[in-house]
Amino acid sequence: MSTPVKLSLSGVRKEFRVRGERESFTALEDVTVDVRDGEFLVLVGPSGSGKSTLLDLLGGLERPSGGQLLLDGAPITGPGLDRGIVFQQYALLPWRTARGNIEFGLEAKGVKRRERRRLADDYLDLVGLGGFGDRYPHELSGGMKQRVAIARSLAFDPEVLLMDEPFAALDAQTRESLQDELLRIWEATRKTILFITHGIDEAVYLGQRVAVLTSRPGRVKAVVDIDLDRHTAADIRSSEPFRELRHHIWSLLHDEVERAQTLEQAALAATDRRSSHG
Repeated sequence: MSTPVKLSLSGVRKEFRVRGERESFTALEDVTVDVRDGEFLVLVGPSGSGKSTLLDLLGGLERPSGGQLLLDGAPITGPGLDRGIVFQQYALLPWRTARGNIEFGLEAKGVKRRERRRLADDYLDLVGLGGFGDRYPHELSGGMKQRVAIARSLAFDPEVLLMDEPFAALDAQTRESLQDELLRIWEATRKTILFITHGIDEAVYLGQRVAVLTSRPGRVKAVVDIDLDRHTAADIRSSEPFRELRHHIWSLLHDEVERAQTLEQAALAATDRRSSHG
């Protein structure tokens, strides 16, 4: 029996009005992809491909100009507790402890105080921060803050976890450690995860499938199945299958980066011409 679709994007377009310009700016065009229930899907694309715009649409922070976004078959019309979001910046409340930050979403759900504390401690344990519940954000490292942010998003039991380059600001060693931690958490919870990154290695390491976006306006150029045995004792990042997948995705992206640079140069040339005639 096929796995049901949890998140469905169909023909999604997003345009923005540019102040002082007659024409609108198109960030996304005809984005179509399904995310299966319990799947870990990674979106990777060049700078300016609309990755973060897409996450804003999925989070209900923006409305699409066309197409539709469905969660469990129902249109996404605004923010909701059925989606947890983890941003690149930790967005923790500095006046709350780690436990207090995790309890924040539970308060919005109306969970009673004793149950909030139990759940917060459970999720602190899940992300490897048992015993750190009374620490304030300024007393935690970058990696620990991001663990708290993940725990906070998971604690109110969302249908989907949306992650916007959550490890980009971390050093390489911490980033790899948290990638392992996130895979462990995903295997334990089987949450549906949509993870956005510009890192090819990160995409291949984490995703069951990787959706490659084109340069602006962003479209889904290809969806690549990632068939890797992540439980092998060897360093999977050094394996031949990993290198082959990485090269395949790099090739798909390389063409888009070159196209984006060509379009950017043409736009700059056009601006210069207008300036000289003005």
